[in-house]
Amino acid sequence: MVTSAQAADLPVVLLSHRGPVSFERDESGRRTGSRGAGGLVTALTGLVSDLPDAVWVCAASSEEDAAVAAEHDGQAVRVALDGEPRLLDQDAAGAGNGTPAVRVRLVEVDRQAHDDFYTVIANPLLWFLQHGMYGLALAPQLTKREHAAWDDGYVAVNRRFADAVVEEVEARGGRALVMLHDYHFYLVAQEVRDRCPDALVSFFLHIPFPGPDTWRVLPPAWRERVLNGLLGNDVVAFHTEGFARNFLLSAQELLGLPVDLEAMTVQVGERVVAARHYPISIDVEAIRELAATPEVAGHARALTEAFCVGDRQLVLRVDRTDPSKNIVRGFEAFATMLEDHPELAGRVSFLALLQPSRQDVPEYADYLAEIGATVAKVNAAHGADGWAPIDLRLAEDLALAVAAYSVYDVLMVNALADGMNLVAKEAVVVNRRDGVLALSENTGAHQELGAFAVTLHPFDIQQQADALYAALTMGRDLRRARREAAARVVEENDIAKWLTAQLTDLGVLPRPGR
Repeated sequence: MVTSAQAADLPVVLLSHRGPVSFERDESGRRTGSRGAGGLVTALTGLVSDLPDAVWVCAASSEEDAAVAAEHDGQAVRVALDGEPRLLDQDAAGAGNGTPAVRVRLVEVDRQAHDDFYTVIANPLLWFLQHGMYGLALAPQLTKREHAAWDDGYVAVNRRFADAVVEEVEARGGRALVMLHDYHFYLVAQEVRDRCPDALVSFFLHIPFPGPDTWRVLPPAWRERVLNGLLGNDVVAFHTEGFARNFLLSAQELLGLPVDLEAMTVQVGERVVAARHYPISIDVEAIRELAATPEVAGHARALTEAFCVGDRQLVLRVDRTDPSKNIVRGFEAFATMLEDHPELAGRVSFLALLQPSRQDVPEYADYLAEIGATVAKVNAAHGADGWAPIDLRLAEDLALAVAAYSVYDVLMVNALADGMNLVAKEAVVVNRRDGVLALSENTGAHQELGAFAVTLHPFDIQQQADALYAALTMGRDLRRARREAAARVVEENDIAKWLTAQLTDLGVLPRPGR
């Protein structure tokens, strides 16, 4: 393992499936670029653009991304980030002339291999497994199709990205800080270590990591390949201590390796691999700046008029239509609350801003249909006099979502399992009505914000109904105190602190006071 002193001047090679920019062609045929959304992309983009010899390796996610990659023989390109992303002259001296830019390597993958990698193995198999979504009596079924997808998709695509990462490391003399992200790339680290032994390699997982028994669902060769791939890292990081402990216990029980649960390490031959936890967060300043824009203010006025006049109250959820988000049970809990408290009819509405997700995966398409059927059932049973209890809107509209954050009385986050859940963190820092956070105990965010929330047990519909009612009837002073306390936690532990903690532990940044 590279020491902290050695790591301080290392260049950075970053890998994630989704990158900081993607290209398309508009109706006139002009190449256009769009920036990746979210605090994670913002933070990592800042890191890569601030360092003179850093590169971000990611998938070519569109035909135009593939065209850009082909035009540059698969090598990294410089992309300006002021305004609409655009390619910069790669050969000009001082390319960009001070313009904020990031070096991006767009990796094109054979379409069938990527489909096997992404829509058969990564989603749904690994995702469902790690979120506890299989009942096991009937699913998953690992047939010849899945075995082929593992070999020809997941393993092959991981090798393709490992090749790209290794090329970038070797171009930097074989020494670099390699930062790998998420469940798409469990196998990359070991290949990088085998070929670049002087690299410092870290991995961050953005979803839950279950215990050993869950991994026994996979064939032994697959689960051992996953664990050994992760053990190619110097540091494997998670959102919570529980996920980090599960990783160590899996290495102990499934691979027979010695672990130290006090030091949070595992011995791999002569190497020591550390398991760490860093709860991810948001860019507080950026979300508040967006909340102050005229567009958001206009949406907020319309939502207030529609849902919050007089003694009316608003329950909100903002989610992808992922089965792990537990949306159907959330609607059923709301309907149960209306049955138990008929006086709330016409006074409390449920606004659901949902983004359709992974509709090329059958389980996700089926779940979206179930969501629509449940909304229709609840509205038919409880609607009256032109009032529909649930207002379902299927769209991706960040300005509308942030406006809704500002005016809700209760935010419902009842996920079956979530690595973190950033919606909860975004909402509490912009809400203006002292809204109550109703938060699943199975989210990573619950460790930080649970003390200031109404806890939801995601499989218990009656409990969720009772919790929603408790949140709606909570006294104003307690509501305000809890929201302000939750906001302070998020403010003090923002996305910059999340990234800085990792870089400090890796020896890239000096520890405070040193």
